[in-house]
Amino acid sequence: MKSSTGLQLDTVSSTTPSRNSPPPPQFDTPTFLMCAPQWYDVDYVINPWMAGNLHRLNRDLAFAQWRELHRQLQLIADVRLIPAVQGSPDMVFVGHTAVVQHGVAAVSSFAHPERRVEEQPVRRWLKDHGFLLWETPRETAFEGEGDALFDANGKLLWAAHGVRTCLQCHRHLAQAWHLPVVSLHLVDPRFYHLDTCFAPLSGGHLMYFPDAFDAASRVAIENAYPEEKRIAVNEEEATAFACNVINIGETVLMHKVSSDLSRRLGRLGFDVVQIDLSEFLKGGGSAKSLVLRLSDIQLQAEIAS
Repeated sequence: MKSSTGLQLDTVSSTTPSRNSPPPPQFDTPTFLMCAPQWYDVDYVINPWMAGNLHRLNRDLAFAQWRELHRQLQLIADVRLIPAVQGSPDMVFVGHTAVVQHGVAAVSSFAHPERRVEEQPVRRWLKDHGFLLWETPRETAFEGEGDALFDANGKLLWAAHGVRTCLQCHRHLAQAWHLPVVSLHLVDPRFYHLDTCFAPLSGGHLMYFPDAFDAASRVAIENAYPEEKRIAVNEEEATAFACNVINIGETVLMHKVSSDLSRRLGRLGFDVVQIDLSEFLKGGGSAKSLVLRLSDIQLQAEIAS
């Protein structure tokens, strides 16, 4: 169906746990999962950022950058760790492995075989920690928070398709929550995941790179966010992964960008913390990709209120 704003919506029923299931975990503070870069490397090329970077990482620098992100995140949130698994060099980008809300985890079904080794250990960790698992059929590609992001109030799910995640998975994905879903079409292979070009922020703001989307998707975004709430980044900023950020209340953790973007965000009331994450850009991710949100998205907005 279509909403009053003209957005294409899929409204679905919620997931119901079995009678014998323990209650899903509940959090009273923003909580994230991270995976240390113990086995991180560029062992193959499955996105444009990896091209030219095969085995060209500085591993000591990657660990130092990851530790700094971990340290900064711990100042404003709780952080849990999942052990790295040998043979899964991209598992550090744990944000791609699932989407979590209300204790329900929609687990990824990766498009590329190279990343499917990550699915089982993440599934096991989530199950062991009490999350209800919502499985994605193997034949339907879906890549977690990489391609599915809640708005800041948790009332709408934005889901991308066109590069990695299949459009057909959006309805199945949405069946985990009783919420409308807006499908967005990605058209630039450099922005292969939604979280590389689209970042809902607290206060009803959105940071995004318009050229990553087709015309219909840009209209959908503009219908949902008024002009004064939209922060359009330019190509230089977008290719520095400016939209791949962690936002908790007024704090934004992001890779260093060589522009005035941090000042623009500051004028809107955000406290920007820039962290050098250059070694992870070589693999196609930045701050947002390096974490998986476990707590409800609303907690992050409540910090600001």
